[in-house]
Amino acid sequence: MNQTEKLTIINNHFTAEEAKDILMNLFNSKLDFLNIKNWSSQERFGKKDVIAEERIPALKSEIKRLEEILTEAKNNNKKLVVHSEIYISLQENEE
Repeated sequence: MNQTEKLTIINNHFTAEEAKDILMNLFNSKLDFLNIKNWSSQERFGKKDVIAEERIPALKSEIKRLEEILTEAKNNNKKLVVHSEIYISLQENEE
């Protein structure tokens, strides 16, 4: 593997409804992951997951911004151009 690999997830034009389906599923999947991670930490170790606790409100804020963008697009009969990439690199374990 190279230092960093780039994977393209989304690269297309969408109606507001199509973008809502795709992007809300993506954001909600991440939110579900963080909520489960936090719950698991509380059950297993008796304490909240610090990273999840910080990321959940930030992600909810991003979802709110997304909803505003989707509403604007729908109200103005606009399409959305969505492009999403993930960059992945390998790192040594810190253990």
